[in-house]
Amino acid sequence: MAHTLRKNRGRRVIRGTVIVLALFLAMGFFVSVSEVVFFKYINPPFTFSMLRGWVHKKTGTRYYRVPSYQWCDLEKISPHLRQAVLAGEDQRFLGHRGFDLIEFREAIKNLIETKRVRGASTISMQAARSLFLWSDRTLIRKILEAYYTILIEMFWGKERILEVYLNTVDWGRGVIGAEAAAKKYFGARAMFLSAEESASLAAILPSPYRWSPVDLNNWAFSRKEKILFDMKRMPLLGAVAELSYGVNKDE
Repeated sequence: MAHTLRKNRGRRVIRGTVIVLALFLAMGFFVSVSEVVFFKYINPPFTFSMLRGWVHKKTGTRYYRVPSYQWCDLEKISPHLRQAVLAGEDQRFLGHRGFDLIEFREAIKNLIETKRVRGASTISMQAARSLFLWSDRTLIRKILEAYYTILIEMFWGKERILEVYLNTVDWGRGVIGAEAAAKKYFGARAMFLSAEESASLAAILPSPYRWSPVDLNNWAFSRKEKILFDMKRMPLLGAVAELSYGVNKDE
């Protein structure tokens, strides 16, 4: 009799645990889908990393420099910059559904042959990470990054993904997004960036805290030259704004 009671109690505990876990996962799914759908139509006022840094600053647990951040619609970002980030970060952006398996295989091959880690993140993955997640390289963050990448590919179009990416990508200490980067490094609006300036910005994305687009080292300069060459065959996503590119950049 006692054995039967213990057995039944154990089953109830397992059943209760399964129910709680299922409810937790369902709630997480509902919240994450709601987030992605919300930001399909609403421009984010900040990113998760910015919010996390603000909390650290308020609690005094870590120094945080409030970044310069200003949203800029895709059609008001220079077509050169749109093409430069595609050339430098994700040349098969239009052809994949968030994950570039070709680049992933190349990264594995490079790791085996040279023992060096080569990034294989797509623009979709980087947009998901920049907006919704933290920057720590942990397994749970990698899993969530893949999950959010699937969601934004399902609910957003490619233009929206590129728009969010360009506005949330980290371009150095205290610089978030294309508009802030253009003003800090070139004293211009994002819409007026030249091909050279755009390629320089794209060239430093692998290491924006160590490199500067206005003082490129040899490796970054070589990367910039390759980006300029590849930009000629990159698509132009987003409507071309009716702008006069001949006006003064400082206006």
